[in-house]
Amino acid sequence: MKKILLSSVIALSVSAEAQQMDYTIQPVDFTKVKLTDNFWSPRIKINQTVTIPASFDRCESTGRVKNFEMAAAKSGKFCTTYPFDDTDIYKTIEGASFSLSLFPDAKLAAYIDTLIDKIAKAQEADGYLYTARTINPAAAHVWAGKERWEKERELSHELYNAGHLYEAAAAHFKATGKRNLLNIALKNADLVCSVFGPDKKHVAPGHEIIEMGLVKLYRITGKSAYLNTAKYFIEERGHYNGYDIKSKDPWKNGAYWQDNIPVEQQKEAEGHAVRAGYLYSAVADVAAMTDDKKLLAAIDSIWVNFVTKKMYVQGGAGAVGSGERYGDNYELPNETAYNETCAAIANVYWNQRMFLLHGESKYIDVLEKILYNNVISGIGLDGKSFFYTNAMQVKNNFSHADMENARSGWFECSCCPTNLVRLIPSIPGYVYAQQNDKLFVNLFINSNTSLNVNGKQVAIEQQNNYPWNGDLKFIINPNNATEFSLMLRIPGWAKGEAVPSDLYAFINNTNDKIKITVNGNDVDYAVQNGYAVIKKLWKQGDVVAMSLPMPVQQIASNKNIKGNIGKTALQRGPLVYCAEFADNNGKTSNIILPANTSFTTAFQPNLLNGVTVIKASIPVIDVDDKGLNVSTTIKDFTAIPYYSWANRGKGEMIIWMPNKITNLDIITASKNN
Repeated sequence: MKKILLSSVIALSVSAEAQQMDYTIQPVDFTKVKLTDNFWSPRIKINQTVTIPASFDRCESTGRVKNFEMAAAKSGKFCTTYPFDDTDIYKTIEGASFSLSLFPDAKLAAYIDTLIDKIAKAQEADGYLYTARTINPAAAHVWAGKERWEKERELSHELYNAGHLYEAAAAHFKATGKRNLLNIALKNADLVCSVFGPDKKHVAPGHEIIEMGLVKLYRITGKSAYLNTAKYFIEERGHYNGYDIKSKDPWKNGAYWQDNIPVEQQKEAEGHAVRAGYLYSAVADVAAMTDDKKLLAAIDSIWVNFVTKKMYVQGGAGAVGSGERYGDNYELPNETAYNETCAAIANVYWNQRMFLLHGESKYIDVLEKILYNNVISGIGLDGKSFFYTNAMQVKNNFSHADMENARSGWFECSCCPTNLVRLIPSIPGYVYAQQNDKLFVNLFINSNTSLNVNGKQVAIEQQNNYPWNGDLKFIINPNNATEFSLMLRIPGWAKGEAVPSDLYAFINNTNDKIKITVNGNDVDYAVQNGYAVIKKLWKQGDVVAMSLPMPVQQIASNKNIKGNIGKTALQRGPLVYCAEFADNNGKTSNIILPANTSFTTAFQPNLLNGVTVIKASIPVIDVDDKGLNVSTTIKDFTAIPYYSWANRGKGEMIIWMPNKITNLDIITASKNN
């Protein structure tokens, strides 16, 4: 891994102790990319007009804001359920800060300042900030313990709260230039660094994210203590002697917290999937910033395990509801899949960092799969209804969470809605990245940007109708002619690769070379790490066109995923599809999808805010009115993008459909069915 030196952020008026080592590849900041598309732009706008206001309203109405007010007064009783409820305010401020950069809003900015004032008043003199204790230390939350940090490893979430505070502070400072939230975060971080360390208090944070937050504060300030403490928290894992290492119970052996063995020895994605994703993201950060090759090797091994044995076909993570965690290798059940929205978001962060480490397109392939499928399935098209878990299958005779497949406006543990608030407006920051004379195009979204490449300004406009159409156009406009390498990602799905492993595969695999033209002329390009490399002297008005074929693909699973044997799923472009009750005569559990099915597609602008649907004629199982005779009938079949399901009421849904009848279950229906 090469090193790169970045100047301290003097322009932000924050002193720096030293120059910083960082990723050799740097993402182009979200503030520099203006989206103009019909897929992400409306979602970011709805986040601004609906999701953020609803989130702040719910923080007010549920008592999350009141907790800070009572902490400032040191009087009252913690009035919500969990000690990490403070983070819902932090995450919403983070998302609102991103949004302010895109949509200036004086009223929203002023409201955020009032919240920051409440947070400042709730902070104790030495920097400690944790309303579940500060309100009344003598009767702190039952998860908090009698003393500070006493239950940090298992329950308290004190450092988790701090991590989200730091993330929010970094976003707010970057968006507004104000230091009011940043000063609170730095005061808390200084306390944390004074308490924890090799020669101080030893603990591996129970719920990771403080490590990521500390890295962001280090990037802003250059203060080495922040990076050192982040590295310490990672290296402290696996050294606690209070676990029963021989136990197979993840709570008893420490695997639930990724704390059973040192991180540098970990080879598999394990434990609580959200905590894991945040840890792996931080490990990538620290490996990049310290050139730690042992941590780098560990994170590489864990990623391979995730992609080859533990990822759902739509990018989901976390197969086991008990502990919201990863299961064993190939343990990917459909009817009981957990797939927490927060885990998907954490894995977007992780895969972005893996790309920044290695510059390989496979990481963006996984990021894109997660982003376009499992992440946005977590939020309804209305912008204010959510999934905590994301089902793979819902049957009337077998329930996913007791058939609670209707979206909810809020949850008692509402980490997922507020996590979506902060991720969605940051999407423009995933489109481009730079390394020396290389400009990486990672996501295909109608947009405009102006970048400094080799010391010269280069404007780039993307024109496309992605993800519905694979015809892509890039208009290059340098101020002056300049030479650089345009690195166009060739998605794995466009090369006949369902995922970058043998976990899933397209049945009718193709690997035709993608056609690329420059100013209408075919170019014979080289492929490097999954990117088409087009190096030339670029002039104003140069146009690059790339056409990605988007046939409907049937996907088969690795034979080790027992629940998917004899079944296939559907994908078109980056989108995984599902069948939902509303389009298929009220049921999906009776569908048969033969391997040789012929499909058609059609864009329906008035369906689900505009989607391309997949259609076919296929056999379905019919049972007569008396329930005594079973037959099959050819009927019209419609599949919709997975992300769009559960926006039209409550009913059956399926992703993996059987290719033929192998068995029938006789089930006694309840009165409720």
